[in-house]
Amino acid sequence: MAAIPAAAPFVARDRDLHNRALLRGWLYVVVLVLFALVLVGGATRLTDSGLAITQWKPIHGIIPPLNDAEWQEEFQLYRQIPQYAELNKGMSIEAFKSIFWWEWAHRILARSVGLVFALPLLFFWATRRIERGLGTKLLGILFLGGLQGAIGWWMVASGLVERVSVSQYRLATHLTLAALIFTATMVVARGLAPHSEPAADRSTQRLAGFIVLLALVQIYLGGLVAGLDAGLSYNTWPLMDGKIIPGDLLLLEPAWRNFFENPKTVQFVHRLGAYTVFVVALWHMIATRRRLTGSTHARRATLLFLAVLVQASIGIGTLLMHVPLHMALAHQGFALIVLGFASAHWRGTKGAYPLPHEIALRN
Repeated sequence: MAAIPAAAPFVARDRDLHNRALLRGWLYVVVLVLFALVLVGGATRLTDSGLAITQWKPIHGIIPPLNDAEWQEEFQLYRQIPQYAELNKGMSIEAFKSIFWWEWAHRILARSVGLVFALPLLFFWATRRIERGLGTKLLGILFLGGLQGAIGWWMVASGLVERVSVSQYRLATHLTLAALIFTATMVVARGLAPHSEPAADRSTQRLAGFIVLLALVQIYLGGLVAGLDAGLSYNTWPLMDGKIIPGDLLLLEPAWRNFFENPKTVQFVHRLGAYTVFVVALWHMIATRRRLTGSTHARRATLLFLAVLVQASIGIGTLLMHVPLHMALAHQGFALIVLGFASAHWRGTKGAYPLPHEIALRN
C-alpha cells in the first residue's frame, strides 16, 4: 500500500506537465494568429483600406457582399465618407473591392482570434486543466481582446465624418493594445514552459522587463508614425533634414502636440526610441554575459540584441526606400518578433510558474 502514496507526486507532476503542454500549445497558436492579425492590420493601414467598411457588424459582417447589388450597396456607403470625396472620387468598383478585402480580412481575423482563444479556454476550464491563479491571467487577456474590438471600431469611427484617415492617436492605441495582448499571451505561455536553469538575479530580471516596456513604447511611436504617414518624408539616415537634430520640432502650440501631431517630430522621436532600445539591449547583453557567463539567460540576451540589430536594419532600409509595402510589413512584423522574444526572455529570467503539485506539497 505504501507504493501508492510514494508514486502520487510523480503522477501529479506528469499530469501537471501534460496539462501545461496542452495549454502552452494552444497559447502559441493564439500568438501566431495575433501575429497574422497585426500584419494584416498593417497592410490595411498601408494600403489605405481601413475605412472601406463603414459599419460595425460583429455578426452579420462576417459575410462579405455576395452579388453585384450587395457590392453596390457597400460601395455607396463608402462614397458617403470624406475619404472617398477628397481622395478617391471616381474610384471604380474593382478598386473599391481591393481595399474592401484588406479590411474584411482584418476584421475576420480579429473575430477568429477571439474564437481561437475563447473556445479552448472554455474547454480547458470545463475539464479542470487550468491551474489556480492562471485563470485570472487568461480572463484578463480575454477581456483585453474584447476591449480591442471596441477600440478598433472607435478608431475606424474617427475617419468616417470629418477626416480622410483614422486618428493617429486611436491607431497607435489600437496597435499598442494588440501588442500588449501579444505580450501577455507570450509571457503566460513561457511561464508554463519548463525552464532549464534557475531564475536570474533581480537586476537581470528588471532590465529584461524594461526592454519589453521600451519595445511597447516604440511600437506606440510606430503607430503614430503610421497614422501621420511620417515615414514618407525625411528619408535619409543617420541625418534627418540634413542634421543630427533637425529644426522646427516644436512648431505647434502647445508644444506637447508636436510629439503626437507633427510628422517631423514624431519621426524624430521614433528614431530616438530605436536608438534607446538598441543601447539598452546591448547593455543588457554585455551585463548578462558578464554576470551569468555561459547561462541560458546570457544566450537569450545575446539573441535578443541580435534581433534588435536586425530590426534596426530593417527600419533604416524601410526609411531609405521610402516605405515600400513589403519593407514596411517586414518592419512591423519583426517588431513583433522582437517584442515576443523580449517577453519570453523576461519570463525566462523569472523562471516557470510553480507546478500545482509542488504548491500542494508546500502546503
